[in-house]
Amino acid sequence: MKRLLVLLMVCLLCVQGFTQSTRKIRELEKQHAELQKQISASETLLQSTKKDVKSQLDNLALLSGQINERKKYIETIEQDVKIIQTEVSRLQVELKALQRELADKKKKYEQSVKYMYQNKSIQEKLMFIFSADNLSQMYRRLRYVREYADYQRLQGLQVERKQKQVSEKQQTLLASRKAKEEMLKQGEAERLKLEEQEKERKTLLTSLQKKQRSIQSEISKKRRSADRLNAQIDRLIEIEIENARKRAEEEEARRKAEKKAGTVKEKAVATGESKEGAKSKTTPSKMGEYKVDSEDRRLSGVFTQNKGRLPIPITGPYVIVGHFGQYQVKGLRNVRLDNKGIDIKGKDGAQARAIFDGEVSAVFQYNGLSNVLVRHGSYISVYCNLSSVLVKKGSVLKARDIIGQVNTDKDGNTVLHFQLRKETEKLNPELWLHH
Repeated sequence: MKRLLVLLMVCLLCVQGFTQSTRKIRELEKQHAELQKQISASETLLQSTKKDVKSQLDNLALLSGQINERKKYIETIEQDVKIIQTEVSRLQVELKALQRELADKKKKYEQSVKYMYQNKSIQEKLMFIFSADNLSQMYRRLRYVREYADYQRLQGLQVERKQKQVSEKQQTLLASRKAKEEMLKQGEAERLKLEEQEKERKTLLTSLQKKQRSIQSEISKKRRSADRLNAQIDRLIEIEIENARKRAEEEEARRKAEKKAGTVKEKAVATGESKEGAKSKTTPSKMGEYKVDSEDRRLSGVFTQNKGRLPIPITGPYVIVGHFGQYQVKGLRNVRLDNKGIDIKGKDGAQARAIFDGEVSAVFQYNGLSNVLVRHGSYISVYCNLSSVLVKKGSVLKARDIIGQVNTDKDGNTVLHFQLRKETEKLNPELWLHH
């Protein structure tokens, strides 16, 4: 009975290993399909055919974004190939071990069959039993004959099951090798496409390098516009910080009032605290000290837990064409960009959507376009360059709720400028979004 239980446990572990390997391959294939879908969709975003500096810079940004996406995809394929190769090596070791066990069990089974064949007749078994010297020995011989028959039957089952395990392991190994070959083919195809894009980018850079003065003029124009927009965003965030501070103070005052309604001793303590509170109110809080109430603290905590998993704030295919922070444009001399957020290019008709649950704290106009601030506790997400909005100040949103239509300019560019702040700190949105 114990042997049978051990055998069943071994079989169960082998089946689990087979299932885990298959599941892992399926998960990798699913991830690849999603990445491939995103890259294919981003390729549908058209480049302008105009030769002016603005259009060419826009094309360069789009092409660079697509190249970065493809490089990430190739890196993912290479990592997954390594994972599968490790899995293949593990499966090969397990297969060899199973084959050795199978050979050993076959040998034992053959020996038991030969023995039973040599002592196959009932008369021989009866003679073996009844030739015992006493009843005790007779009982032991009877039990031995029965146990040996059970042992032989168990050996046959073990051989059969081990053969099945070997067959399944071989199938898993073949499937893993096939998956690896498919990924290698995908990687090679993506490298060829990447080479074509790199050539296209090089040609575009050659054209732009002849227009250095015009480039600097266009960059300066964009920087001035961005500075004015950021000044408005900063002012509105300061107002929101002040409002949050007032809400926190009101909650604190309510809490103290409730405490004051308690025992006489608590009244005395509460009275002392009220005086201290009154003193503190005479000294205005420094702007930027973001005091939050209990609901804001709860929302901030949940928001933080979702870092790296927040949805992209634009619907449909997209490419990140402007990155966060200060960086040099590769291939162009003295062209340095400074971005307080990221720029996401989408298809004509794309919509901005909330990245998380929150409340609209401001809707304002700039250069004839709408911009929206959504508060998520201590965090604030900013959606700029909208031709129309579906929300107003005070609107309560859920993650992925539509905020408004992203504007498409006269050159056909549909670009959402997106920022993320924690209090007054500017965060890199790419570290928070799932892409």
